[in-house]
Amino acid sequence: MKTKVLVVDDEQSIVTLLQYNLEQAGFDVITAMDGADGKRLAELESPDIIVLDLMLPKLDGMEVCKQLRQERIMTPILMLTAKDDELDKILGLELGADDYMVKPFSPREVIARVKAILRRTQAQVETPGDRTAEELRIEIGSLKILPEKYEAYFQSELLELTLKEFELLHYLAQNKNRVLTREQLLSAVWNYDFAGDTRIVDVHISHLREKIEKDTRKPVYIKTVRGLGYKLEEPKGE
Repeated sequence: MKTKVLVVDDEQSIVTLLQYNLEQAGFDVITAMDGADGKRLAELESPDIIVLDLMLPKLDGMEVCKQLRQERIMTPILMLTAKDDELDKILGLELGADDYMVKPFSPREVIARVKAILRRTQAQVETPGDRTAEELRIEIGSLKILPEKYEAYFQSELLELTLKEFELLHYLAQNKNRVLTREQLLSAVWNYDFAGDTRIVDVHISHLREKIEKDTRKPVYIKTVRGLGYKLEEPKGE
């Protein structure tokens, strides 16, 4: 069965260009010209990946991404935009987009990014060896992470996390007590170099702390190691 790609863009020339090149690369392609139709197709067609424009009629790309993640639809998203703006990039990633490309782009680069995202997300779905879902779960203090469900709980309460927040928290927990540099976290969670844009990591760490720390100024779970990076550790006294 072919891998299904949903392309959502309101420029017919871009839709036609991407559809032709993706189909030539062996993908099955479905398309939408506005955000509302794109969201509907994402829910009904269960694509393997979504190529989503930021500026769309009816629902913009940010809102489509946000609503899909709120519905726990974790289909990988490659976001496209004509804006080369750092805040747009960070906001898109915070809402759960997996990658980000600025127009104009080459179809070959889009295909390469699509394949890279699919390789990474499919590898995450595969259960390592014969380990059960229970064995893959991680508990640190009042924090419980369920990788098979993409869920995390703190003090028995389900945390509202974006996909990237979950992946970052899970990676930190897998490397408990190990200091991880911002560059290591960028590579592991976002899977490619953001040209030294480590602020993305700092923003996501800040959001995680707001959800699991009693006092974000004195964190007991996610510690900053000055000049190096971050580490997640067992809180003392729990």
